[in-house]
Amino acid sequence: MDLNFIGLIIAVVTFLVIGLFHPLVIKGEYFFGVKCWWAFLIAGILFIAGSLIVGNQIASTILGVVGCSCLWSILEVFEQRKRVQKGWFPKNPKREKEYDNEN
Repeated sequence: MDLNFIGLIIAVVTFLVIGLFHPLVIKGEYFFGVKCWWAFLIAGILFIAGSLIVGNQIASTILGVVGCSCLWSILEVFEQRKRVQKGWFPKNPKREKEYDNEN
């Protein structure tokens, strides 16, 4: 019986990517505010483009997962700002005025 590890590899990498992006969104919003959304957009486009041209199935899938996680992080950066405004996460004292001007 041959075992197929592709599904397990992709599942583990997806879990790790999601775990990595959670603090990236928090730190990105803390240090740069929502202005960092464009970095997630560019990275997402590049990773997805890479997934389309890579011939290896595992690498292509992982690049696609990372690319979609980057794009999802755009939404999460804006949601993170709302969580900061609610007091769930600390405000960056250097950008405190940004939070006061927003609803």
